[in-house]
Amino acid sequence: MSQKATKTWCLRLLPVLLFFISFVTYYCSNAILQSYGGTSKPLNSSRTLCSSWLTQKKWESLNFNISRQTQLFLKLEDFFWREHLSELALPYGVKGSELLLLKVLAVTANDQVPANIEKLECRTCVVIGNGFAIKNSSLGSIINKYDVVIRLNDAPVRGYEEDVGNKTTMRFFYPESASYNPGLHNEPGTLMVLVPFKQQDLRWLKEILYNEKRVRKGFWKPPPQIWLGDISKIRVLDPDFLHQTAERLLQIPLHPKTKQNPVHPTTGILAVFVALNYCDVVHIAGFGYPNSKSQRQPIHYYGYDTMRSMKNSYHDLNHEADALKRLEDSGAVLYLHPHL
Repeated sequence: MSQKATKTWCLRLLPVLLFFISFVTYYCSNAILQSYGGTSKPLNSSRTLCSSWLTQKKWESLNFNISRQTQLFLKLEDFFWREHLSELALPYGVKGSELLLLKVLAVTANDQVPANIEKLECRTCVVIGNGFAIKNSSLGSIINKYDVVIRLNDAPVRGYEEDVGNKTTMRFFYPESASYNPGLHNEPGTLMVLVPFKQQDLRWLKEILYNEKRVRKGFWKPPPQIWLGDISKIRVLDPDFLHQTAERLLQIPLHPKTKQNPVHPTTGILAVFVALNYCDVVHIAGFGYPNSKSQRQPIHYYGYDTMRSMKNSYHDLNHEADALKRLEDSGAVLYLHPHL
């Protein structure tokens, strides 16, 4: 090769070499900045999870008619613009409870999930069950990294941070499972999501909001008579989610022909179904009950309740365990810890 040809070849290669050097320099500088937290643009910690095969497999495996635009909570304007709001009564619809809902929604915020979560290109969610399986798991720091952390009922956080974290985006509850002071175990911005299983649940909230005389009848356990929650953070979950959880996920007959006690989904399986409708990645922890024959086995990561306390439950725990297994096998959900 002549000297002139060699020079020409080198000149042609120079732009490629400069581009390569620039790219490596940028990449290394960016990596160093990120490691020290020095980037001006915050990292999307969800990106790795969202780009994984699990996300795509979820959409392929579920037939829930899922939309990321799903409205989670009831809004006051719905009652003015929707002619036929529901054909079912609570817990699967609002028929017969419209007036109670109007009063509740008139004094609570009608916003949905905070805007910083709504605008995410990919939402990662973790639903924290109250099961004993999460005890001594040391999952707290991992749980805190999810975009949305959903907790259930009155499960405590303080004193258990190492295992369950301390971030809470939403807490699903009903009157009997409410803590009188939600601020003890929630962050200030936590949305308190009421799951109305019966009319008395809405009446309890109305009496709290309007400081009316409390009616104690109709509850299987006395709910708090004083509730110190932030009114602006209260939301009412659309009962259609419970309807769809029962009918499509659990295949529970909505109109049983026998006179036996009705079976309803637990708050936990409901929260998982809501997450599947709202999030791109759904992980779970603290789910699963011990074998029903082990009556003395603790069932929560806190307290002293055992399987004996579930004896007269309105839930079919074995059926829900099967449903979670199907979701796990399909790749729709992923457990954060080993489980049975």
